[in-house]
Amino acid sequence: MIPELGLFSQIVGLGMAIALTLIPAWGAWRGHQASMQLGPGLAAGMTFFITLSFICLSIAFVQDDFSVALVANNSNTLLPMVYKLCAVFGNHEGSMLLWSLILCLWTLAVAIFSPSLPLVFKARVLSVMGAIAVGFLSFSLFTSNPFARLLPGIPAEGSDLNPLLQDPGMIIHPPLLYIGYAGFSVAFAFAIAALLGGRLDAAWARWSRPWTNVAWAFLSLGIMLGSWWAYYELGWGGWWFWDPVENASFMPWLAGTALIHSLAVTEKRGLFKSWTVLLAIFAFSLCLLGTFLVRSGVITSVHAFANDPERGVFILVFLAIVVGGSLTLYALRAPAVASRVTFAWVSRESLLLLNNVVFLVATLTVLFGTLFPLLMDALGGGKYSVGPPYFNAVFVPLMALLVPFMGVGPISRWKKDTPARWRSELLLPLAVAVVCALTLPLFGADYNLWVALAVLLAGWLVFGLARDCWNRVKTASDIGRGFRRLPASYWGMVTAHLGFAACIVGVVATSQYSVEHDLKMQPGDVETVAGYEFRFVEVAPVRGPNYVADEARFEVSRDGKFVARLAPQKRRYLAGGSIMTEAAIDPGLFRDLYVAMGEPIGADGAWAIRLHYKPMVRWMWLGAILMALGGFTTVADKRYRTRRAVTAPVSGAQYAG
Repeated sequence: MIPELGLFSQIVGLGMAIALTLIPAWGAWRGHQASMQLGPGLAAGMTFFITLSFICLSIAFVQDDFSVALVANNSNTLLPMVYKLCAVFGNHEGSMLLWSLILCLWTLAVAIFSPSLPLVFKARVLSVMGAIAVGFLSFSLFTSNPFARLLPGIPAEGSDLNPLLQDPGMIIHPPLLYIGYAGFSVAFAFAIAALLGGRLDAAWARWSRPWTNVAWAFLSLGIMLGSWWAYYELGWGGWWFWDPVENASFMPWLAGTALIHSLAVTEKRGLFKSWTVLLAIFAFSLCLLGTFLVRSGVITSVHAFANDPERGVFILVFLAIVVGGSLTLYALRAPAVASRVTFAWVSRESLLLLNNVVFLVATLTVLFGTLFPLLMDALGGGKYSVGPPYFNAVFVPLMALLVPFMGVGPISRWKKDTPARWRSELLLPLAVAVVCALTLPLFGADYNLWVALAVLLAGWLVFGLARDCWNRVKTASDIGRGFRRLPASYWGMVTAHLGFAACIVGVVATSQYSVEHDLKMQPGDVETVAGYEFRFVEVAPVRGPNYVADEARFEVSRDGKFVARLAPQKRRYLAGGSIMTEAAIDPGLFRDLYVAMGEPIGADGAWAIRLHYKPMVRWMWLGAILMALGGFTTVADKRYRTRRAVTAPVSGAQYAG
């Protein structure tokens, strides 16, 4: 009965989504107050039934109900409970239900936490989000039913969850990504609602900005966790491979980064309205494109779930409707979104415009590299592979070009500035950054020009922020009051930019200074890597809840002093017989020591062993956390929690269609 209840709840949830799409939209069109006021209730009903559906699916996994095909194909009685819950969305059907649930939760959040929105505008926003929910719930019900039964012939035991997904990080990573993906639907819905009303102004940007920042922050955390998971779970020691599915999450992040900057300009200066609308459409469209890439089977990846062309066609049609419809609406409303405020080329606006252009070009280069092999294959041009050499060659210079302007941006003035003032403000930060670039790499390994350049760019960014912060607080009667006077949005910007600087240093340092040894070792052997001695002590059998493993035990020392014990494993999972590598890592702020097992070699007890020394690798993930924290901090700004006087008259006339 539980699966039937789940399926019934999903059907009712779809019905509520259809009602949410039609009724508030009709009310906004006809000016019918009661219909518009039904929006929050319909959003709550939709969320309730989809939540109930997801709970029912979770119960089926917990109870090992192998009459449900999804449970039989992705779980078994030996699977630990925490991974049974992970298995709920560690597959195609369950992940799409989770996507739909998170989208519903975002819709409910907008309905509850937007009391200052004009009723007609709020009705349109909820209606657009309801339409998106209709698309995803229809996809789940008609092509990916998670409650399909295996009748007759219920198996006594199920298959196994992909061993790659049997990891604590996978409990958090997919939900965070989906929260980010679905969160960009809010920015999209706000943009479409504003276009339907025929007017975009500072009020619209201020309403949309906190939701967009939260979505961007969650997506940042999701990408960070995915990189970390690949680093320690796949046993290769890398943290980013430009995999097509990695790119599928990275492209919305790049477009979203441009969007949050564009929203800031639209809110403060009434500029870039066309940019902002197009970026909102582009960011959410890339989220849908990522869903298509993962679910359609057109790519092969450890991340990909489905290989059913019908599912891919459904999502492709949905993507065409969303993108085509929104761009058509934009074309019809284009005269209404033109900005009439001017600014000088030497100004903060021009720097933010350059920021948007660079991020957009970076997004397009990643998009081209991701889709090029698919296009060539579809056109009969043969099999092509676009890998790290292409992406590194085009993406890295773009980011290096961006950083100098990021250092100038915070100290720049709106509307008009002068190069002379820039020079006077930033001469000292530049001098300090140059000194750091010349000296800091000398404290590590051999002096490296690329590391020096990274330190220069990061230092320029950090010291430029420090100078701007000092300029803002020095006029106060006391420094403490000056710091307290700075708004949360400013601290969010500072935190995010500091995180970007940390990422720059981490990426370049670990890329240039990493030491990797792949070799044959047997118990008793000692190998030195970057001054650390790795002593292979023994190999011992161990047993987990659903696997058996060979565990290699290493003792690590440096200059005769004990550093760590590391125990990588080679696991064989009992249900499916899959063989997996479990790396062992001794983490640190300035270096990681990394050991992974390969295959046994010969009859003398020797193994293929991978030893890595990874300097400052965690600065990348620390930087990503800081960037996400910056996004969350911005939302704490008090102007997003109070109704401004300018919003009062915007009841129906200003946003009426």
